[in-house]
Amino acid sequence: MTSGPALDDPVGDDARADGDSDVSSASADAVDRAAEQPLVAAVADFARDELAPRRIETDRSGVTAETIDRLRDLGALNHLARPEHGGAGLGPAEDRRINEDLAAACLSTWLVWCQHAPLPGQLETWLGGAEPGHEVTRGLLHGEIFAGAALSDVRHYPERYVRATRVTDATDAAGDGPGWRFDGTVSWVTGWGLNTVLLTAGVDPTSETVVLALLPVSPAMHATPLDLAALGGSLTARVELRGATVPDALVVDTIPLAEWRTSDEQSSPDAKPQLFGLARSIVESLTRSQEQRARDLAEPFSARIAALRRRAYALADSPDRRDRVPERLAVRAEVGELVTSAARALVVARSGRGFARDDDAQYFLRSAHFLLVQAQTSAVRDAQLAALAARLR
Repeated sequence: MTSGPALDDPVGDDARADGDSDVSSASADAVDRAAEQPLVAAVADFARDELAPRRIETDRSGVTAETIDRLRDLGALNHLARPEHGGAGLGPAEDRRINEDLAAACLSTWLVWCQHAPLPGQLETWLGGAEPGHEVTRGLLHGEIFAGAALSDVRHYPERYVRATRVTDATDAAGDGPGWRFDGTVSWVTGWGLNTVLLTAGVDPTSETVVLALLPVSPAMHATPLDLAALGGSLTARVELRGATVPDALVVDTIPLAEWRTSDEQSSPDAKPQLFGLARSIVESLTRSQEQRARDLAEPFSARIAALRRRAYALADSPDRRDRVPERLAVRAEVGELVTSAARALVVARSGRGFARDDDAQYFLRSAHFLLVQAQTSAVRDAQLAALAARLR
């Protein structure tokens, strides 16, 4: 999310206290106001009333097709698409708020949903105003098809990656002609069994070009479920592609590898909404603790997280964000440490009684540590380890 409000508004006291006088609270304020948008409010109600009460069961048993259907009915599968495609045309602030609210309620559901959620809006950009020429792109734009993502293995090229090979015949139900074949192992596919299409990034090694395509789930894909320590309910699998082909109509973009890496490096440094959503639920649990000391911690945790949220969103929206990568990385590292610290406080407050699988303290602790490494690049890892090393000096 690179667009956002201007950053020349008066700076709040919390931002000044952080020594960052050029960071405005305008972006975070916009996210707070977005809670009043009808679709956003409806998703928040669903998250609070239906997802949150069963998040432990979802963590154990998995996100259901019924949950995806409910999100579709609410308009949350194409909320970023324009109204002419049946979407709500929501902006970055509303999208951030939905991410926060779903992550606060059930991180497994959020993870499955967030693989799909940006796609309809991205498709409109890729189409450049043209009408979708394939039933898959039409279905995605209208929120009828639920997609997964298979993108992160590009980071590991050339050691391991999905290979994209040009072919002369890539026949599918909508026609035939030239296209691409994809071979290789996708390390992580979330929502396996719920998604019918994978947005897949393969690399053509002959030209070092990333080929981004919509691959319908087919017998050419062989999945092995992963027994994850955190977010087991996200239905994550390792998927081997054995000659999965798509016609050119389902190739949405081809991007030089160097350009892809630059874009990836620019998106990963930010502290994202899911961190702040999860933090909200952890702090709320601290306020309900039987231990007075834990309840006393809730206020300072909440204040510090709120200040970092303002700073993170402002930095992500800043016109000079490309020049502020070290600051963005530092904020992400600090937010991650703060959220895991709050989760540890909740564990300590409940110590001496043992932890069953239905205790949300252990769920929050595992979830917080998952978000430490989710979408982690080498630059993010270095920043996190440097921050930890600084604490030991």
